Amino acid sequence: MAPPNDVAPMAPLTGPETAQMSPKAAAAALGAEALQPNIGAMLHDVARLIRRRFERRVRHTGLALTRHQARTLLYIARNEGLSQAAIATMLEIEPIALVRLLDRMHEEGLVDRRSHPTDRRVRTLWLTPLGWGAVERVLAINAEIREEACAGLNQEVRDALMATLKHMMGNLTLAEEETAAAD
Repeated sequence: MAPPNDVAPMAPLTGPETAQMSPKAAAAALGAEALQPNIGAMLHDVARLIRRRFERRVRHTGLALTRHQARTLLYIARNEGLSQAAIATMLEIEPIALVRLLDRMHEEGLVDRRSHPTDRRVRTLWLTPLGWGAVERVLAINAEIREEACAGLNQEVRDALMATLKHMMGNLTLAEEETAAAD
């Protein structure tokens, strides 16, 4: 089996001869293998399908949460007591976008904002009992979807998949930090 196209080196199509090629000829010159989805595309597509399954499942269960609200609840559950700014950074969204999201979640009784013990300007985030109930429901939905996605994979393969994804995330996080430090 040939390696995926994001691993194998690809010769660039450059020069006057390729500029005059038809799209069909250019595709043939690249080769069918080079045009197949790479690991990034596959991860993106799997994530998109998981998001779609989650949104559909939430609608069918009557849980009144958006995907963004569910994600925010999970981040707060894992990091209760952190500031709004810290959670916004973790979610990679602008603080003002998080504030609007939190306003709705606070009105629905899911999230409690508390003053920071040493800095009055900072608000910390905590889940209410209703918020913890929503987290339990989100985790149950996530588990169902995970089982659908991993059907037919034994535990050893599932563990290897998670280890591989964690390894890849570590590599990319390190590369991002090195790039940021160089900038």
